[in-house]
Formats: sequence, C-alpha cells, structure tokens
Amino acid sequence: MKIAYFDCFAGISGDMLLGALVDLGLSPDTLKQELQSLGLSGYEITAQRVTRRGISGMKVDVTVTGDQPHRHLKDILQILEHSRLSETVKQDAKNIFTLLAQAEGKIHNKAPESVHFHEVGAVDSIVDIVGTLIGLQKLKVEQVYCSPLNVGSGTVHCAHGVMPVPAPATAEILVDTPIYSAGPAVELVTPTGAVLVKYLAKGFGPMPGMLLKAVGYGAGDRETQIPNLLRVMLGEKEPHQHLYRPWQGQMTHREHGHCHQHEHKHA
Repeated sequence: MKIAYFDCFAGISGDMLLGALVDLGLSPDTLKQELQSLGLSGYEITAQRVTRRGISGMKVDVTVTGDQPHRHLKDILQILEHSRLSETVKQDAKNIFTLLAQAEGKIHNKAPESVHFHEVGAVDSIVDIVGTLIGLQKLKVEQVYCSPLNVGSGTVHCAHGVMPVPAPATAEILVDTPIYSAGPAVELVTPTGAVLVKYLAKGFGPMPGMLLKAVGYGAGDRETQIPNLLRVMLGEKEPHQHLYRPWQGQMTHREHGHCHQHEHKHA
C-alpha cells in the first residue's frame, strides 16, 4: 500500500501541496490535460523550481488571465458533475467544497448553499483542490497521514477585514485537528490547505512506519524565518513491525527477534 505523509512544519496551502506532488513526479502536462475536463478558462498553470532558505522545492502558480465570477456551492458542484474527471476525483472534490461551504456558512450564519466562495472559490482554489486529487491518484497514493499543523501567527487581511491567524474559515475547518503556532507572524495554513488535509488525512500525528520511496517539497510564496515548504514523504507500508531505538550514538534495529547495530559517526 502506498502512503503519503504531509509534514506541515511550515503550514500548508493548496499550491504548496500541488507543488510537492509535482516534485514527486506528477507531470505538469498531465495535470493541465486532466484539468481541461473542468471546462474552465481564463487561467494558466506554471511550475518552476525555487529555493526557500536554501532548500529546493517546486512552486506551482495559477495565474488568472480573465474575469472569474463569484460562485456558489451549486455552481462548483455543477462544474465538477459535468466534467470528465474520474468518479473518485469528482466525488472527493464535491465533498471538499461542501466542507468549505459548511465552514463559511457557520461563520456568516448562512446556509452552505448561500455562501459566495469569493477567495476560496476562485479558480486557483478549484485548480488546487482538483489538481491535488488528480496528483494523488496519478501517484497511486492510497492513504494520507499528516503532522500537526503549524498555523503561524499574527494577522491576515481578508474580505472581512484584518483577522487573527488562523483565519475564521481555517479555524472552523480545523476543529478537532492538532494545531500549534510557531515561527513567523504570517498565515501558514490557508482554508484550501486546511480543508484538503482535514478531508484526506486518515490520521494526524507522528509519521507512520513506512519504506520511504521519495520526498517532495512544495514551496510557498514568500521567504520566512523557517523554510516555507511543505514536505511530502511518499512510501510503502512495511509488512513487519520495526522498532528503532537510539542508544549511545547507535541505532538498534529489532525485527523478529534479530538485533543489528549500526554505528553512525560524524566527520
């Protein structure tokens, strides 16, 4: 079974997650081709390698090139329903946008169907959410796990004015999710990033045991005091139980009653 672990030491956003999946091998051309089935226009997708605090990662940008309407939940659900996406991606995307609408609706005391999606419903968020689901499917990820989320601190400017981090929709989505505040005074978890991990993650906590196969980094927009990157660890669940115990500079590996010692020396 192939699993992915989202290491959110610098938070998470939709574009960071999409960038990490591209870094893991999702072809940008394949992504663009799949997204064409949405029937959306007026946007462009670019992917480029950047560095954040000296660490390399992929930066994926969605640039709006034409006017985009404000959309209600039913508008987005219709876009998804009429697309040629796989049924799994289509249904997961519907569920994710419904969660977003419920969170926004609770904050504004509106029915989910009445919510204007302004920021979170912009075409870039549609691309981030659907693109992430496409990427996980193409990489054949069967289960997702996630670290506790570093939400950042300070304030954020949004359609409702200046609000403390995490933003209202983000905070509502992350109820019953382990979060903490460390590092720069900026917003590190966006509503799109929050709803993706809340929906996708089978569990939150330490990285599960896996046979590590690849590591991908998705870059955020800015340089911060910590590397503004999302790290995604891609691996396979190990069939046997492994216990690793550091002891006096040594690593002891125990499996089925056998013990092997490996000495690690630093130059």
